[in-house]
Amino acid sequence: MKLEELLFNTYGFTSFRPGQREVISQILEGGDVIALLPTGMGKSMCYQLPAHRLPGSVLIVSPLLSLMQDQVAQLKKMGEKSVVAINSFVKQAEREKIWDNLASYRFIFISPEMLVQPFVKNQLQRIRISLLVADEAHCISQWGFDFRPDYLRIAEILPVLGNPQVLALTATATKKVTDEIMAYLKLKDPYVYTHPMDRKNIAYDIKRFEKPNDKIEWLKSFVQEFEGPGIIYAGTRKKSQEITELLLEMGLRAAYYHGGMEHQDRIFVQQQFQNGELEWVCSTNAFGMGVHIADIRHVIHFQLPTSIEGYVQEVGRAGRDGEPALATLLYASGDEMLMESLVMDELPNRHEIEVVAGNSQESKRLVEEGIVRETAYRVISYWLSQMTAEETVARIDMIRQEKIRQIDKMKKLVNLAGCIREYLVGCFDQEVRDKPVNCCVNDGLNYEVFEKKKQKYQKSELDNWQNRLNALLPLG
Repeated sequence: MKLEELLFNTYGFTSFRPGQREVISQILEGGDVIALLPTGMGKSMCYQLPAHRLPGSVLIVSPLLSLMQDQVAQLKKMGEKSVVAINSFVKQAEREKIWDNLASYRFIFISPEMLVQPFVKNQLQRIRISLLVADEAHCISQWGFDFRPDYLRIAEILPVLGNPQVLALTATATKKVTDEIMAYLKLKDPYVYTHPMDRKNIAYDIKRFEKPNDKIEWLKSFVQEFEGPGIIYAGTRKKSQEITELLLEMGLRAAYYHGGMEHQDRIFVQQQFQNGELEWVCSTNAFGMGVHIADIRHVIHFQLPTSIEGYVQEVGRAGRDGEPALATLLYASGDEMLMESLVMDELPNRHEIEVVAGNSQESKRLVEEGIVRETAYRVISYWLSQMTAEETVARIDMIRQEKIRQIDKMKKLVNLAGCIREYLVGCFDQEVRDKPVNCCVNDGLNYEVFEKKKQKYQKSELDNWQNRLNALLPLG
C-alpha cells in the first residue's frame, strides 16, 4: 500500500503536508530522524502514520502534561482507541490497569520524569517499543530556550527498551541545538529534515514606547479594534493576571494561564480557548506548546521574550489555518532589565551548586526549605552526575554566556531598522524566499487585512456573571 493510500484509509487525508512524507518514509525504512518542522506543519502525523505499519508500540516522550493530554484527545477524536498517557495525575487503580494492558496500546505518551523511574522502565521493558519519539526535542539541548534536564536521560533508556528507532521533533532549532539533540540522543547517522521556518501568512510588528504604561493604553485600543482569538504573552505570572483583569473589566472574554496554576485549571483554560469560549489568553511562556488552534489571529508579546527561539516558537501559534495573522512585540525603554533578570534568575548559582554537591542525600530538604530551587536542583543533579562541582559551575557559566548572547539578539531585534522577517530567519541559518507583500512593520504593514470588530465595544448590562445567568435562566 502506498503512503498516500495509508494516509487516506487511516485518517481520511488526501495528501501530506510539506515534510511529512519525507520523514515518514525514513522512519519506515528503519532509520533515526530529526525533523525540524515549523509550528502548524503537522509534526504529530510523522509518528502517527508509521505506528500503523510498525510492530509493537510507539512511545512519545512529551514535556508538558497539558500537551500530552491534548495529543491524546486529538488522537481519540481521529478514531484512535489504543492510546494512553502515563503521568503523575493518573490514579493508582487506573495505572495498574494500564500496566496490565500495556502491550495493547499503539501510542503511549509519557513524561520524561516518569520515564526514568525504575518501575516504569521495567514495565516498558516487557513490551516491544518500535519507535521512541522525543517531542519538542529542543528541550534536550542546554542551548534550547526551554532546557529540561530530565530529557537528557532519554539516551539512558534506549538500551533498556531494546534500542528502538528515534524520532526527534521540534519546530525551532539552530544548528547548534540540532547537533546537541543528535549528541545527547546518541544518534549516529540520523536523517535530518529541515523545513524552511518562514511562515508567509504571519506579519511582524514592533511597537516602541517611552513608558511601560503606554503599552497598556495601546493594548486597550488594539483589543477593542481587532478581532481575536489571540494570545498575549507576559514576562511574569503577575503581569499575565493584571492584563487579564484589564480585559475582563472591558467586557472581553479572557483568562490567564501560567505555571503557578493548578493543573486542572490550566487544562480548563486551554479547553475554553480551543472551544472558542475565550477571545484572549494572557500567559507566561507556559502556554502554547502543542496547542492546536487553527485560527489564532494575534500573538502579542507584552514584554520581551528571553530568546529569539522562544519568540519564534510562540509567534508560531498564530495563523495555522493559513489566513493572515499578526505578531506584535511591545517594547518600552528598560524592558531589557526584566528580560535579563528572568534569564539569569532561572540558572543555578554557585552557592546552589556547592550546597547540592555537599548534601546529595538531602535533596528533599534542600528544596522544601527553599535553600535550592526545585528546577535548579534538577539541573544541578544532572550535571553533578556527569562531572565535578567545579566543572558544573563552569558548565553553568558557559550556558549563562550563551543566554547573554541570546539576549543580545533580542535587543538587536527591537532596534532593527531592516526587515524583521529576514533577521529572524537568519538567526536559524536560513534565508527568506519570496518575501510576502505584508511582511513587517519596517517594510510597511497593511493592517486592513486583519479583521476588525464590527463596532466599538460598548459596556453591556450582561457583563457580570449574575446578569448573564439571569438572562439565560429568567425567573418566573
